[in-house]
Amino acid sequence: QHALNSGVRRYHVAPVLCQRAKVAMSHFEPNEYINYEKLEKNINIVRKRLDRPLTLSEKIVYGHLDDPAKQEIERGKTYLRLRPDRVAMQDATAQMAMLQFISSGLPKVAVPSTIHCDHLIEAQSGGEKDLQRAKDINQEVYNFLSTAGAKYGVGFWKPGSGIIHQIILENYSYPGVMLIGTDSHTPNGGGLGGICIGVGGADAVDVMAGIPWELKCPKVIGVKLTGKLSGWTSPKDVILKVAGILTVKGGTGAIIEYHGPGVDSISCTGMATICNMGAEIGATTSIFPYNERMKKYLGKTGRADIAALADEFKQHLVPDSGCQYDQVIEINLSELKPHINGPFTPDLAHPVSDIGAVAEKEGWPVDIRVGLIGSCTNSSYEDMGRSAAVAKQALAHGLKCKSKFTITPGSEQIRATIERDGYAKVLREVGGLVLANACGPCIGQWDRKDIKKGEKNTIVTSYNRNFTGRNDANPETHAFVTSPEIVTALSIAGTLKFNPETDYLTGADGKKFKLEAPDADELPRLDFDPGQDTYQYPPKDGSGQHVDVSPTSQRLQLLEPFDKWDGKDLEDMLILIKVKGKCTTDHISAAGPWLKFRGHLDNISNNLLIGAINIENGKANSVRNALTQEFGPVPDTARYYKKMGVKWAVIGDENYGEGSSREHAALEPRHLGGRVIITKSFARIHETNLKKQGLLPLTFADPADYNKIHPVDKLSIVGLKDFAPGKPLKCIIKHPNGSQETIMLNHTFNESQIEWFQAGSALNRMKELQQKSS
Repeated sequence: QHALNSGVRRYHVAPVLCQRAKVAMSHFEPNEYINYEKLEKNINIVRKRLDRPLTLSEKIVYGHLDDPAKQEIERGKTYLRLRPDRVAMQDATAQMAMLQFISSGLPKVAVPSTIHCDHLIEAQSGGEKDLQRAKDINQEVYNFLSTAGAKYGVGFWKPGSGIIHQIILENYSYPGVMLIGTDSHTPNGGGLGGICIGVGGADAVDVMAGIPWELKCPKVIGVKLTGKLSGWTSPKDVILKVAGILTVKGGTGAIIEYHGPGVDSISCTGMATICNMGAEIGATTSIFPYNERMKKYLGKTGRADIAALADEFKQHLVPDSGCQYDQVIEINLSELKPHINGPFTPDLAHPVSDIGAVAEKEGWPVDIRVGLIGSCTNSSYEDMGRSAAVAKQALAHGLKCKSKFTITPGSEQIRATIERDGYAKVLREVGGLVLANACGPCIGQWDRKDIKKGEKNTIVTSYNRNFTGRNDANPETHAFVTSPEIVTALSIAGTLKFNPETDYLTGADGKKFKLEAPDADELPRLDFDPGQDTYQYPPKDGSGQHVDVSPTSQRLQLLEPFDKWDGKDLEDMLILIKVKGKCTTDHISAAGPWLKFRGHLDNISNNLLIGAINIENGKANSVRNALTQEFGPVPDTARYYKKMGVKWAVIGDENYGEGSSREHAALEPRHLGGRVIITKSFARIHETNLKKQGLLPLTFADPADYNKIHPVDKLSIVGLKDFAPGKPLKCIIKHPNGSQETIMLNHTFNESQIEWFQAGSALNRMKELQQKSS
């Protein structure tokens, strides 16, 4: 108790053991308690109403209903009103989330919330130097987030503390929690049995404001695991295999629930890896049932009291016997082989044994220029240990990596512990460069010097995404994702043609040898070393804290409310761009060097859709200005239309907006005058983000109608005065020759979301309701 009160490091100090209802959610919030009793009460109400066995996903989601007695529940159809336990924000998205919260006028967050500084640190020369440079460059942003956190009651993890999802796993996730985070890989927390969902900043603002959060009732896809992991096969291979089965949109609108006897052969951090990359199949989130591996991890991270409490309520933290899934996939872990996915999409799955031949056939470079391990997906103690086990074998035969090799620790705690236990030393000796505890190259924060832009090359990573240009802004970089141990082995060999299960390396003495399958402890034998103290507690009363946003800042900009709907149909809109093929949020709002403008809406809007391919000419960032007939950059054209008072629309393909949760991909088109996005289908988070900002995300009732619209056409959306849930809208296409045709467009708006559109944004609607209540 003295340690808790004195503010010293809390990693290994258990919260006060009181009655079972008084176990703290986190060491850092000793007065915020886990409420399993409420979860249990809500589950019992819903189970009685539905009169059927429940999946684990349903138990936790329905257990957080605002009104479990009256909430309409139908998987895949109804919208649920939920009360999440907490919010987490990474620094790139927290800027806009906190700017929106400031605009709400509320004095303090209603639920425990945290900010994590991990996205703004560029990988260049190594951990310490890169971190210091980031602190210097981003001082204004870090100061804003720190003071905003202090004023509004939000915990602040300083730069260098680690990647948001690793910090959450170590300190905030627990079995049965419902956590929303402003990052698409928030589902990482499902490795500890929580429902952790990635959202946009506007959703986070709702929860921080104490407003029920809306989510379409998810379907549940069951993945039954049998057999046992062994040899070179790792937890990463499970999700690489699932991605190959379901594709990048196969999980949309669903929670992936892993179950079966094979679950127990996977470590807690391995389960987190699998849940993390579930974002790449479009899943709402992913989850594993509470088991002994989670209990072991909770104990090792100083939370044995949470594990003891979870044991008491375990029947609510596992699925009911006989529960029904909307789809079931079965994977035998004993037969699963190591996989590597890519390039350019995370669902192009290959066994490692085949990738060399496939690459040669497809004309992909087989020589590996860089191998990169770490990231929020694979930076656990076990991951680093297995990679070090591979590296040790190479060193014993006088070998080092033929490829460049980098290591990204997931947190300060992981960094300090792998330094203490010698893993970092081994990885350096084999040729590795240890980067800062941050996202780094995984999100494009990489000052890469070994190639020129446009040079065709291959990299292998233990990351989660490999979209075109994502890691280094080079569209010719062929990025493949796999496990850390496979990355390490391939980096030593220097080629995709190497299969560590069967192939031999030649040692410095000229003798051939084969790498043995790596073996490493899932958790350190000693306690974790917490490393440097990087957490800032919010004061009990932050009302006197000043939050400074300079009107001349190029990094931060206070938000102005978007205009309300004028009550009329949207007539004669121009088409800014008709997008051809894949269009992720990276295409809509690029990261990398643009991250520095995440708090300044007008500046970051200069990257709007610069990566999307225009169907008219097959080029990126080149669209026809319908008013001048000249081709120019997408943002410039959008600004010209806005200046001339002309509304515009975007036409997209399948799964539009997949990838990151970044709401800038919705804020930017709204800021520059866009009103409608029409696609064949949307990724979940992006569709919600568009609605939150007062845009109309609509889908073709007949996907073939995508071909009826041409970039030179004008569009009118009619029937908005009768806009209602489930009622399609009519779109009139006017062609340049004077002819026109009508198509129907579907939408997923419910009544409250229609109010967002009418008010101009969800934030505007919140303010309207506040004014009415006061």
